[in-house]
Amino acid sequence: MMDAGRHPNIKLLAYSEVEEVSGYVGNFKVKVRRKPRYVIEELCTGCGACVEACVWKERVPSEFEAGMGKRNAVYIPFAQAIPLKAVVDEQSCLFLTRGKCKQSCAAACERNAIDFEQKEEFVELEVGAIIVATGFQTFDAAKLPEYNYGKSPNIIDGLQFERLSSATGPTGGEILTAEGKVPERVAIIHCVGSRDEHANRYCSRVCCMYAMKHAHLVRDKTGAEVYEFYMDIRAFGKGYEEFYERVQDEGVFFIRGRGAEVVVEPDGKLTVKAEDANLGRLVEARVDMVILETGLVPQPDTDKMGAIFGLSRSEDGFFLEAHPKLRPVETNTDGIFLAGACQAPRDVPDTVAHANAAAAEALALLSQGVVQIAPTTAQVNEELCSGCGECILVCPYSAISLTDHTAQVNSALCKGCGTCAAACLAKAITALHFTDEQIVAQIEGVLA
Repeated sequence: MMDAGRHPNIKLLAYSEVEEVSGYVGNFKVKVRRKPRYVIEELCTGCGACVEACVWKERVPSEFEAGMGKRNAVYIPFAQAIPLKAVVDEQSCLFLTRGKCKQSCAAACERNAIDFEQKEEFVELEVGAIIVATGFQTFDAAKLPEYNYGKSPNIIDGLQFERLSSATGPTGGEILTAEGKVPERVAIIHCVGSRDEHANRYCSRVCCMYAMKHAHLVRDKTGAEVYEFYMDIRAFGKGYEEFYERVQDEGVFFIRGRGAEVVVEPDGKLTVKAEDANLGRLVEARVDMVILETGLVPQPDTDKMGAIFGLSRSEDGFFLEAHPKLRPVETNTDGIFLAGACQAPRDVPDTVAHANAAAAEALALLSQGVVQIAPTTAQVNEELCSGCGECILVCPYSAISLTDHTAQVNSALCKGCGTCAAACLAKAITALHFTDEQIVAQIEGVLA
């Protein structure tokens, strides 16, 4: 992150969103909306003086702390943020919402970087290739009511435990219950939101390993008894099986059976009910803390991003690659590549490899200097075209436009699928190399 932030050939547009993409491979035009952060980036040094001076202190749940901590209305996202710049939350700032604040943050800034007059702006970019790396979101455990997530502060998900065990987290790295006590018994439930008919059928790949990492941390920091409820362990990577054996040797109890229910008892204790598939009977564990190891799901705006970039999505909602084996980082839109968990659930090593592959494909494309276009594209007979626009509606690649009431095909975008030729009412469109005469000749040649 730091290398990217300091590289002279990399320009970071943080706190921004892509609004529109047009053009084609080698000649994309991207419209980016830069949201106002009410801080002048060129002047801000990330010293944090404005954060300390904010009168609306620790009133807003911190996104970085996964809701386990609070932040001010003026804040720096996290300690190692790139770029290390403050931002004003316009939904929480007293001055922006009510106009009543004395702007103590602005007074505290020695570089006069606070600017409440800032407006959103749009940036136009011309690029040759695009890499989509929008990542993933974790499954919302509240969608599975049997786990009572949100009903007890001691029922947390994996990300919340990460913050709880971090030295920069809300407890300084100590693993404590909501009552401030060291837990004596902890239950970890695998596959929350994964491999489930009522949530997502796919395996999220990372859950087993980070569940065992959490078990290791609990044993190491607290010495508590740890019960892991699982269907089967998928330790698929290099050294993963060895780590599984290490966690077993540390005294973690593995119970083969998905945790069926988490009950909040009147005294605040938690009871996990499950079926032990190996013993063939129901079991219960009374614990002080439950960690729900949630799976990975697509970002909530994946459908919007797919429409902007012209990307297809799989049944699971992730972006769809051109071919799972031969073209795993390419999309059906030339010049647009996928990297990381936006295409499928991945762990860190696989994500790094996938990102390197996407970067290599983009570099290979740009280094050619010219773009090779397949000859199997559609062609419009302008004398027959009535300009009805039916072809525009059915084209899956947005390769057709109307010019002077006549359809025009952009050869760089066209994939020669033939949908427009089949839909054209005037028979004005021909799929090159797949004309009726050519197909009939091929059939006659086969049958001769």
